[in-house]
Amino acid sequence: MQWKGRRASGNVEDRRGQSGGGGGLKIGGGLGIGGIVIVIIVMLMGGNPGSLLSGITSTETQTQTAGTYQGTAEEEELADFVSVVLADTEDVWGQVFRDNGMTYRNPKLVLFTGSVQSACGTASSAVGPFYCPGDEKLYIDLSFYDELKQRFNAPGDFAMAYVVAHEVGHHVQKLLGTSDKVDRLRRTLSETEYNKYSVKLELQADYYAGVWAHYEQGRNLLEQGDLDEALRAASAVGDDSIQLQSQGYVVPDSFTHGTSEQRKSWFYKGFESGTIQGGDTFGGSL
Repeated sequence: MQWKGRRASGNVEDRRGQSGGGGGLKIGGGLGIGGIVIVIIVMLMGGNPGSLLSGITSTETQTQTAGTYQGTAEEEELADFVSVVLADTEDVWGQVFRDNGMTYRNPKLVLFTGSVQSACGTASSAVGPFYCPGDEKLYIDLSFYDELKQRFNAPGDFAMAYVVAHEVGHHVQKLLGTSDKVDRLRRTLSETEYNKYSVKLELQADYYAGVWAHYEQGRNLLEQGDLDEALRAASAVGDDSIQLQSQGYVVPDSFTHGTSEQRKSWFYKGFESGTIQGGDTFGGSL
């Protein structure tokens, strides 16, 4: 992806080197792209990671240790990269919303190390990147880039760009009211039935990530192999792939993010379409 020397977003909070205190992440809202990993390992996919972070406010107090954080040269370059990606999402979704008679509100991106406090509670970096609808912020520990390369075998800068775009996709859902509708269903459906809606929510975020990539291609910012990197990343974080890796078997009823093929397919649909309208993963059921 061509990104060096281009506009970086001003909506980045750098909390690296600070420690987030509190009572821990509360089950019951919406996990980001990396969250399925820890849920599978700790909960054996028994919970609802698709709803882990939606609208939950921690009553605990955040404690932060002030200090000057000095990342490696590679980490600092990655921080610059995700800031440029965020700026691109601002440009793309600002235009898409205007084209549809709406106003886009930019989210903020929080960089952290170890653990972080959000309006959804305290999360460790093991949760992976996530979006908190309570404060409309994306949270990313940049070490997840290494996780993509080593654990998921999905290297490349555009794989990380896909991660950012997916979390921004959840922000788009928040602005459109989709995530609120799905969250209300959590109170009336069984866990198994709700998981089906969680999958649809995550696949729609993948679709929106593809819409963003569509516009990046139109701006001649993609390089050879970028699309393959994103598709590989989308496939690598499918529920079936993660379950096979972590527990050796697949439990479809516990899927909360979609299969590898579904995630890859919906990202590519967004990439081809470039419209909000093509991303109805719910089939009109909301």
